[in-house]
Amino acid sequence: MRKTCLLSWVSIPMDAAAGSHSLFTCEPITLRMCQELPYNATFMPNIMNHYDQQTAALAMEPFHPMVNLRCSPDLRMFLCALYAPVCTEYGRMTLPCRRLCLQAKSDCYKLMEMFGVSWPDEMDCIRFPDCDDPYPRPADLLSSSDTTESPISVQRDYGFWCPRELKISPELGYSFMGVRDCSPPCPNMYFTREELAFARYFIGVVSIVCLSATLFTFLTFLIDVARFRYPERPIIFYAVCYMMVSLVFFLGFLLENKVSCNTASPGKFRASTVTQGSHNKACTLLFMVLYFFTMAGSIWWVILTITWFLAAVPKWGSEAIEKKALLFHACAWGVPGILTVTLLAMNKIEGDGMSGVCFVGLYDLTALRWFLLAPLGLDVVVGVVLLLAGIAALNRVRMEIPLEKENREKLVKFMIRIGVFSVLYLVPLLTVLACYLYESSYRALWETSWVQRECRRYHIPCPYQVERTSHPDLVLFLIKYLMMLVVGIPSVFWVGSKKTCFEWASFFNGKRRKQ
Repeated sequence: MRKTCLLSWVSIPMDAAAGSHSLFTCEPITLRMCQELPYNATFMPNIMNHYDQQTAALAMEPFHPMVNLRCSPDLRMFLCALYAPVCTEYGRMTLPCRRLCLQAKSDCYKLMEMFGVSWPDEMDCIRFPDCDDPYPRPADLLSSSDTTESPISVQRDYGFWCPRELKISPELGYSFMGVRDCSPPCPNMYFTREELAFARYFIGVVSIVCLSATLFTFLTFLIDVARFRYPERPIIFYAVCYMMVSLVFFLGFLLENKVSCNTASPGKFRASTVTQGSHNKACTLLFMVLYFFTMAGSIWWVILTITWFLAAVPKWGSEAIEKKALLFHACAWGVPGILTVTLLAMNKIEGDGMSGVCFVGLYDLTALRWFLLAPLGLDVVVGVVLLLAGIAALNRVRMEIPLEKENREKLVKFMIRIGVFSVLYLVPLLTVLACYLYESSYRALWETSWVQRECRRYHIPCPYQVERTSHPDLVLFLIKYLMMLVVGIPSVFWVGSKKTCFEWASFFNGKRRKQ
């Protein structure tokens, strides 16, 4: 029972408490200690942030010996002013005067030491207004006596209250479900440890496959740099980006939850929580690399469609396109850099207990919509429009301009390669976007359902009148991570040819042609 009492020492700022409780309703006082007072109605949540009178009663238990021994005539009234404050008209909230607090503390301090009860920080007398008025004030009693509502009928939605186990130091700037200084449980609030272990190994295997494929593409480019010229050179930079993405996921597989989760502190009633913000340097580094190269990879695909468009429609040559390379690099690396720095400044980094990495938009829907859905969706639209325009122009060249049979076959093969590569890129990316949209639509319902399941274990208010509950499907998340990684594999299909095999054979035999 004493442990339950300790869990209840949570308070709200006194300046906020002195404002209004208009969102709360009056209810009859049921606390045994606060019967036969000048008033008989209170409101919840109270000044000490207890959401109902049962929770307030548990928090008051350590003071029962002092009240029964009557160490101070002011102690009982002072405690009731905090735990069962008078419900006033117009929703006004009044605090007891500092004099009442000082008198009660002075009279009972020695007796509290004998019983091993300390004066809580939440009841520090400096928090209360400096005045000499009695409690309750005469103006507070105008409407408090007329209350006919029974305690059983006092049911309402208190919203989400952060459990003590999930509370975080205020200076870190955490938030969860709209509540500040709170963080989701880690490794994951939806799935079991067995499901998370399967997901982690699944992501690890896929990341190794993607890392191998993209590394092969990059090494093939290094063997013969002159082979891959514009308009197809952006494929190489695209492969490099997803090589870095797969490397971060592989590191997350190796690190497990050492970076994405804060360590639990059972002695301080702290559970393991999701890492947020930039205070964890390793988490920040993983986020910067993963987000930067994810955005850069999608932009390089757009640049690839631009170069194809320039080659197909205005008929630019390789040299003319290469003159714009500086502009391409400025966009491909500059835009992701600006987005990454913006997210760092906004402190929007979040740990992912499933993959072991740190990313954005895992719990913050606003960040998900503006920093993932919006840029990736824009890249898809621009890229598809340019791609279709380029393919249409190449097809018109094939149909209208007389070409030799050999050149016509080369053009057809080139168009097929463009189409296959584009489909292999667009299908995974569109699937990822669909997963993000699905998460964005159902995240609030998943969170409410989680609170409904865990409210009694965490001793927080349960949601009121929940009409529908839902639980995310593990398959959805596995598909999302699979598509985030396999989107880099199409680069292998572009470089895969007999010429590549001959170049690797020559490289290993030491017969590589000098540049």
